[in-house]
Amino acid sequence: MPTPAISVMKRYELKYILTAEQRAFLEKELVGHMEVDQYGLTSIASLYYDTPDYRLIRASIEKPPFKEKIRLRSYGLATDDSPVFLELKRKYDRIVYKRRVTSTIPVVERFLDGDGDIPANGQIAREIRYFRDFYGTLVPACLIIYDRVAYFEPGGDLRLTIDGNPRYRIDGLDLKTSMEGTSLLPEGSSILEIKVQLAMPLWLTHILDKGKIYRASFSKYGEAYKSQANVINSERIMKLWTPSSIQYSLAQ
Repeated sequence: MPTPAISVMKRYELKYILTAEQRAFLEKELVGHMEVDQYGLTSIASLYYDTPDYRLIRASIEKPPFKEKIRLRSYGLATDDSPVFLELKRKYDRIVYKRRVTSTIPVVERFLDGDGDIPANGQIAREIRYFRDFYGTLVPACLIIYDRVAYFEPGGDLRLTIDGNPRYRIDGLDLKTSMEGTSLLPEGSSILEIKVQLAMPLWLTHILDKGKIYRASFSKYGEAYKSQANVINSERIMKLWTPSSIQYSLAQ
């Protein structure tokens, strides 16, 4: 199971939606430039916490200059004893800042309930505690799952990930139950993320141009929230337009 040591990250994250054909093209073109990391294909689950009125994600989808989220991540199914990663992710002026601590599910649950603390010191701990105290009640809101292959550039800071079969669910909101969920993209599609601290190298720009791979604005949690909101709105409309309600309106 991946247990990266990096606890603080600052970088640009560029996103793209790939068709199956584009993914195959990209994977072929990356040979000689980047290598798959030691973990290979990894299933990742991220449990997003939010306020009961979805304050965080509602603000995020408005695309403000600054936005932030908090999530609990596991690599594969977790247990109460296995390591999980509490991540505070912020974005300002297109730059992503991530704070991350290693913990366990029971410790994080108690911490987010306002009872106990997280196993971290210094600035990272202060930022995560401030976030919790600022927003008050934080509850499990959405589980995002995907199957990731991560690439790295030997000797460089360039990172690239391809997330296949991105999916979500809003019930069974824990990291111990299953890796099942509702698809966020058409079958065969995946999400490419390019993570770089400075400029993207020209060789990668040429590959993207050649494959007609263009940037897209895509938030997994944001898309899941909007998809579920559409379902809820559709159900409300259907209730308003039941035969009984129509007959009642005509009778008036």
